[in-house]
Amino acid sequence: MSLADALLYALRALAGSRLRTGLSLLGVAIGVAAVIILTALGEGARRYVVGQFSNLGTNLVVVIPGHTETTGVVPGVTGTPNDLTLADAEAIGQQVRQVLHVAPISMATETVAFGERRRQIAVIGTTRSYLDVRDLAVRKGKFLAAGEADRGSAQVVLGDTVARELFGASNPIGAVVRVGSWRMRVVGIMKPTGTQLGINLDEIVLVPVATALRMFNKSSLFRVLVRLKGYADLDRGSKAVRQLLIERHGEEDFSVLSEEALASTFSAILTALTLALAAIAAVSLSVAGLGVMNVMLVSVSERTSEIGLMRSIGVARRQVLQVFLIEAIMLSALGGLVGLAVGLAGVRLLLHLFPAFPASSPVWAITAALAVSLAVGGIFGFLPARRAAELDPIVALGRR
Repeated sequence: MSLADALLYALRALAGSRLRTGLSLLGVAIGVAAVIILTALGEGARRYVVGQFSNLGTNLVVVIPGHTETTGVVPGVTGTPNDLTLADAEAIGQQVRQVLHVAPISMATETVAFGERRRQIAVIGTTRSYLDVRDLAVRKGKFLAAGEADRGSAQVVLGDTVARELFGASNPIGAVVRVGSWRMRVVGIMKPTGTQLGINLDEIVLVPVATALRMFNKSSLFRVLVRLKGYADLDRGSKAVRQLLIERHGEEDFSVLSEEALASTFSAILTALTLALAAIAAVSLSVAGLGVMNVMLVSVSERTSEIGLMRSIGVARRQVLQVFLIEAIMLSALGGLVGLAVGLAGVRLLLHLFPAFPASSPVWAITAALAVSLAVGGIFGFLPARRAAELDPIVALGRR
């Protein structure tokens, strides 16, 4: 019996019991589709997070109040003996030569209202340097005036969505809005930007940082964003910022983080998560393998006399083993191909429903899913195939 004969025989056997074949094929297909879709979600999450950090630039450093002993991960910040102040931000800009722009940040949630329209929204206190640090632009009007870092004024810049919700088609420039209990004059509207690092920059308002600190009754900044002159300055610039603040505070009661380090950490975490999701989905393939084995055992039982006839006309045990093993592998392979098609269709549906989420199953996941499906057929099909090969031809011919 040639390999072509064995393949044709196995294909006819599968077609002869369509219900059992279909159910086993469905089990393998579900397992492969699960691997494809889950790894696409994990890879999409990794690409999304890395892309969000990349939008900020690789030469951005963030100073956070409070010190963490753990490096390379999202910081679990401890107590803050000293405030991170406006004077600290000014010192960084003036004394660290690698620094290009510094933007102090104070942040809280307040109600922004105009007439009867009001909304609870994030209020960011900052300076004019915020535009340069975050690569943002004003669509209409102007941004916060220069020299407002320590003086403050009743100026406010609206995010694009906030401006439309409060004023509709009217021009808000020069209008007075209420931010919390403060009356503030609108001086500008931000250009639509979208979401960065989970914050929708179209749904914020910006006020001078000194005004924000008084408004929120705070003495410490939320963050200090530092843009260095270039990527080559990242290491030396970060160390210089750290050393300067240690000298000013007398201790390291702050954390200096680079966006590149955070992006690398998140990428590693989400890659590990993707692998875990793939392993979980692969378990369903193992369960499907048990279904393949049961189907093949039933097939051997029903075709006992057929096996006896094959053996009586000179078909060797090795060839019988080969025939049933090919049948099991073919069943798994067909299931794998169906699962691949379903999984890729599912990923396309995700992209259609959520176009901003870059879901994409990696090549290694697709290859591994198909390889595991073939291995499942071979491993779980071996026992039924060996059982068929070991049947005594005389006894098998006597069974009906």
